[in-house]
Amino acid sequence: MKLRDITDHLESIAPLSYQESYDNAGLITGNKEMDVKGALLCLDSTEEVIDEAIKLKCNLVIAHHPIVFSGLKKFNGNTYVERVIIKAIQNNIAIYAAHTNLDNVTGGVNTKIAEKLGLKNVKILAPKKGLLKKLVTFCPADKAPKVREALFAAGAGMIGNYDECSFNTLGRGTFRPGEGSNPYVGKKGKRQEENELRIEVIFPGHIEKKLIAALIKAHPYDEVAHDIIALDNGHIRVGSGMIGELAKEQEALKFLEFLKKTMKTGAIRHTRVLPKKVKKIAVCGGSGSFLLKDAIAAGADVFVTSDYKYHQFFDADGKLIIADIGHYESEAFTKELFYDILKGNFPTFALHLSKINTNPVNYL
Repeated sequence: MKLRDITDHLESIAPLSYQESYDNAGLITGNKEMDVKGALLCLDSTEEVIDEAIKLKCNLVIAHHPIVFSGLKKFNGNTYVERVIIKAIQNNIAIYAAHTNLDNVTGGVNTKIAEKLGLKNVKILAPKKGLLKKLVTFCPADKAPKVREALFAAGAGMIGNYDECSFNTLGRGTFRPGEGSNPYVGKKGKRQEENELRIEVIFPGHIEKKLIAALIKAHPYDEVAHDIIALDNGHIRVGSGMIGELAKEQEALKFLEFLKKTMKTGAIRHTRVLPKKVKKIAVCGGSGSFLLKDAIAAGADVFVTSDYKYHQFFDADGKLIIADIGHYESEAFTKELFYDILKGNFPTFALHLSKINTNPVNYL
């Protein structure tokens, strides 16, 4: 098994282009062409985790949090980050991180939280903008089915829960083949008029090269006219946080007790319990205070997240309950998510869930 096989699959689920600007998801140590014998799945790639990987004879560690967020200028072991990188390199261990890119996809970290809480009718809380593009191309009407199929197979035409979406308009195209051309129809030096179909499809920007290659291969013309248009639409399957509904509304305190037990947290820091039942729940693994306005606008009764500061709790303003369950606790199950993603595609590859509790926060 090549490391590339593993990383390519992870990035097909959570493309690196979906990570936030401050993040450092992807391959941190190692070479994509190296052979991998086993993977240790964890939340944080600490020294203890690297030691665990050595003991298990795993030469790949897949973590949620990148061990390196910013550039390192020295490697002398004075910080825990430097010691981890040195030990990983010395033992030929690759470290890979899927962080905010895995947070931001449907089926990722926040979807998993929603599943654990039994939420229904789940959708992205704050869809991400600037990720979608539109391809417009033109081809002879009788060849349109083949071209459309190629575009769909390459990943275009997805809108929410619908696929194979396109818009097609019949028109009249003109062109004059010049020297060096190899016209599918018409003659060199003579203007040709042809009934053509204008095909429009939406696609996620990260597949653009793959999509254009598929278009050129399927299209009969030697010069394929096409436009790529950047869209400002929110991507309804990619973005921050999730929101859904409990099967039945509950007393707020009962829900908080259920939340504490389900997420296995030592304590929940929360705003005043409001005198009404709760049903609509917004969630964001890790630090999610930036989504409070979105949660309020979406009508959430409770916002489950972590890393809230004292003054930020006032921002709930009696409109919902903020429930801070702890950063580690909100994402501890991510290694299970990695397992599910990889086991389905690599059933015989050795996968190990780390047994190290890397939570730096303790409760008395």
